[in-house]
Amino acid sequence: MNPMPKRQFLKWTLAATATTALVACGGGDDEPSTPDIVGVALTNPQFSILVEAVVAAGLVETLKGPGPFTVFAPTNAAFAALLTELGVTKEALLANKALLTAVLTYHVVGARVPAASVPVGKAITSVQGAVSKIETAGGLKIADGRNRVANITATDVAASNGVIHVIDKVILPADKDIVATAQSLSDFSILVEAVVAAGLVSTLQGAGPFTVFAPTNAAFAALLTELGVSKDALLANKPLLTKVLTYHVVPGRVLKADVPVGPAIATVQGETFTVNASLKITDRRGRQAGIAATDVFASNGVIHVIDKVILPAA
Repeated sequence: MNPMPKRQFLKWTLAATATTALVACGGGDDEPSTPDIVGVALTNPQFSILVEAVVAAGLVETLKGPGPFTVFAPTNAAFAALLTELGVTKEALLANKALLTAVLTYHVVGARVPAASVPVGKAITSVQGAVSKIETAGGLKIADGRNRVANITATDVAASNGVIHVIDKVILPADKDIVATAQSLSDFSILVEAVVAAGLVSTLQGAGPFTVFAPTNAAFAALLTELGVSKDALLANKPLLTKVLTYHVVPGRVLKADVPVGPAIATVQGETFTVNASLKITDRRGRQAGIAATDVFASNGVIHVIDKVILPAA
């Protein structure tokens, strides 16, 4: 007789374990019991790769624990798309336990969060420690740390130790800090030059978290005209450059939904600015800048894009 293939044996063992747990909890024909998160995944064919991944990462006992947990569960199609995106095989992904564990635990929140209680627009911290955000424009979506977006296609799948929301893309934790994120976006090339010239690279690569109101290249070009200086002259004036750049940084991770409208917002430079209900910043010189884009995630904070360089008091 041919031996049972290893993966099939693991699935069989997992199924047997889940069944045993249900019986131990008093489940039976007379008293139906809701399975735990692993048991729910086992009964749904669209989660077969997720189950394989959980087994390979050694997370079965964790997800069978008391919790409660909220799991954003990617379908088989979501995993297939991830393999194409990363250019790896399923076997290679399942063999990389460190990566697999980081990715899977990023899909888990350490509390029961039904769809009606999802904190829309707020930072959601996973048990892995990284953050994501739920959006509602065009249906429930989740934005991950790499600014990729997954659709939440089904919600509130009940489990005895939590709840499952089904997603159509595997979400990934951030892999770039604020400096690397700015470097990856062409519209911030002058900002990156300025950060280097001011000697602030290591600071903005630190643990933070930070919130950076990041001026575009066009914003810097307008500032040079306003001040009547060249870019080289501005970059050479390190004290001024440092004062201006740190005025764009707020301590903490402040997403759009948490930006205080009206009250003065303290910067790491020491002075303040205000934001109105139209997302216009007023700086210490009474100048206004528009916030053109919000909530660009980085591993150590978040970036909001602004269309004018803001300035501290003269």
